[in-house]
Amino acid sequence: MSDNEFERAACAAARAAGKVLRRRFRESLDVQKKGLHDFVTDVDRQAEAVVVDYLTGRFPDHAVMAEEGSPAERATTGPRWVIDPLDGTTNFIHGVTPFSVSVALEDDRGLAVAAIHDPILDETFHAARGAGARLNGEPIRCSEPAGADLALIATGFPFRELTRLEQYLEAFEAFMRRTAGLRRAGSAAIDLAYTACGRYDGFWEIGLSRWDVAAGILIVREAGGTVTDVLGGDGMLDTGDIVAAGRRFHPLMLSVTRDAFSHSG
Repeated sequence: MSDNEFERAACAAARAAGKVLRRRFRESLDVQKKGLHDFVTDVDRQAEAVVVDYLTGRFPDHAVMAEEGSPAERATTGPRWVIDPLDGTTNFIHGVTPFSVSVALEDDRGLAVAAIHDPILDETFHAARGAGARLNGEPIRCSEPAGADLALIATGFPFRELTRLEQYLEAFEAFMRRTAGLRRAGSAAIDLAYTACGRYDGFWEIGLSRWDVAAGILIVREAGGTVTDVLGGDGMLDTGDIVAAGRRFHPLMLSVTRDAFSHSG
């Protein structure tokens, strides 16, 4: 089966879960605390079940890594789906947007396909390796601002990385002084999708999980962007530290994060 067929499956799975999120948005929720500033609802689990059931039904030999630990997860070799059924749970709990469904497929060559779906705006950002990135089927590209003072960038507050808060705030201040503005929307997947289509000129955050960034990394790369960790390495999927932007703007962002995170703070 081709990457294009896997891409269509990722989009279909994400949209199916999105229907659950849209239907349950601003309804009464069963909210549980997983950790510091980290929550899960019955809707997260319901949406995850929809994605997992769809993908395992179509691809029974594929492995699954899903945020809420679906019972369908299997420790197998070969292709693996990486799923966040509700990225932006805190937003969802409080009845605010954005939030999204994020689905990616990894194989022995890395990230193969990706889909990020915003169920409220009915926008699906998607990509297949080597085939470009799209929004609802139309090609998208990262922006390249003429200067940092014209750039709008996004970030996320590192609520699970408080031991590195001093370094984060150092970078935050540097970006605040150099750019046209910072935004914190509450969904890393949406931040990466917006970077891929040029709504944001760049995005950076630390301490994310694999399912938060896997789909967005591929979509940004296929939209002509560069994605690294905060020191310029390639460990984003493992560390959750990420800097994403157009190829010409990325070095400027990286210079800020390197300065902040290359010392102990």
